Parts: sequence; C-alpha cells; structure tokens
Amino acid sequence: MVMNYIFQVICVMVATAMFTLLERKTLGYIHLRKGPNKPPGLLVPFADAIKLMTKEYITPMSANSTAFLMAPMILLIIPLLLWSMTSTKAEYFYSNLSVVLILCILSVSVYGTLLAGWSSNSKYALLGAIRVVAQSISYEVTLTVIFLHVMMFLMFSTSLSFVPLFLPMLMITMIFFISCLADTNRSPFDFAEGESELVSGFNTEYSSVGFLIIFLSEYMSILFMSFLVALFFMATNLYEMILITSLIGFLYIWARGTLPRFRYDQLMYLTWKTLLPTSLMSLLIFSCV
Repeated sequence: MVMNYIFQVICVMVATAMFTLLERKTLGYIHLRKGPNKPPGLLVPFADAIKLMTKEYITPMSANSTAFLMAPMILLIIPLLLWSMTSTKAEYFYSNLSVVLILCILSVSVYGTLLAGWSSNSKYALLGAIRVVAQSISYEVTLTVIFLHVMMFLMFSTSLSFVPLFLPMLMITMIFFISCLADTNRSPFDFAEGESELVSGFNTEYSSVGFLIIFLSEYMSILFMSFLVALFFMATNLYEMILITSLIGFLYIWARGTLPRFRYDQLMYLTWKTLLPTSLMSLLIFSCV
C-alpha cells in the first residue's frame, strides 16, 4: 500500500514537471517564439527544480518563521491527499462520501495560502492571500452545487452503463470548468498573483525550496481538477481519462495565453450573479424532472 502510494506520488510529480514544460512551449508558440528548445529537452523541468533547490532559502526578518515554513507544507499536502484518493486501493474514493471528502479537502487548501500571506508580514502577500480566500469561498459554493448535480444524476440514473455527463449537462460542464479555473487561481482569475498590483501575490517573499513547493502544489491541483472534469463529465474508460485530462490541462494553458485578467468586481459578479443562479436553477429543474 505504501509503495503504491509512493509510486503514485512520483508519477504525479513527473506528470506535473512535464505539464510545466508543455505550458512553457505552448505559451512560447502563442507568443510567436519557440520556448525551451535547448539540448536537455524533457529534462528542462528537472533542471529548473534542481536550480531552485540550490538557491538560498531566505526567511524575512519580520516574518513569523514557524508559520512561514509550515505554509508551503500545507499547500503541498492538500493535492497529495487529493491524488491519494484516486488510487485503486483507496476504497473511500469509491464510497458515497467521496464527493464530500473532496469538497472538505478543497476547502482546507485556502488556509495554507492565507497562512503563507499572513506569515510573510508583507502587505502585498497579505492582500494576495485575502483575495484567494474571497475567491475560493465564492467559487466553492458553485462547485458544491455542481457536485450535487453529479450525485443526483448518478443516483437516479436508470441505466447501468456510464454515459458521459457532458452530453445532458453541457452548460454545467462549462460552469464547472470555469469554477475550476477560479478555484486554482488561474487566468483569467489569477488575482492572487497579479504582478502589476501585488508583485507576486501571496508567495512574494518565498524563494528556493519554498517557492518550488508552492509552484508544485499549484500545478498538481490543476492536474487534479482536470482529472475531476474528465471523471465527472467525459471519460468512460482509462484511456479516455488520460487523454481528456491532458486536453483539459491544455485548456488551462490556452486560457492563460489568450484571456486577459478580469477585474475583481467582475469576478464576484460572475460567480454570484451568473454561475451560481444558473447552476441552482439547473439543479431545481433536474430535481423536478
């Protein structure tokens, strides 16, 4: 069991490294340049990781050192817990409470970000953390409603064969993907890292291994949310799962390269006045039918 989990963690980290390389190449072509094209090839992400680990780890004098060190660990544990649930040995992933467990873990992830921003004792980091808290609270409500859609469909479906849910629930699939973008703080909802306003957001004061862990946890979360979209709405077998997860991950990159950042008020209006009422209305109609 332990060896299976360790092997799974290694596979997820390697996939995350390859995903970062795919993002750099894709953004390069979107910007009409080649991106990373030197001899190491697929080893570029690992070289970047080694370079970051060899840098000096600096803790600001005004920071709360204990919380400052704990925050990246908390941020890394959350995606590791989420990915551990996908193991074929994890019976709780296939239980009726698995959706509730996923929602609970996703809700806890915001505390690591808040702790990182607060412990840095930097106004830019704190503002970025507060933005993440407000953004996560707003979009997790919509995610909860969409999870109810999926649970109701699977509970009351009369067919034993699995039908891709995006066919009868195309609008809900789109809302779920938008909510996943916001929940992982990606463009066009990357307010936590608005360079023009907050330098680098909640991770402004982090360097070396601390920055590497935060970066790794963010991309592991992106891959997991892509996996959830594929699992809930599109995939019917293992090969489709891998392919569709990769395509959803590519949509994350495409959104980053093409969409401008929203204003903060537009972010809140989108979730509270558009996505949440639409998903609630859809849930009401679906429950009546």
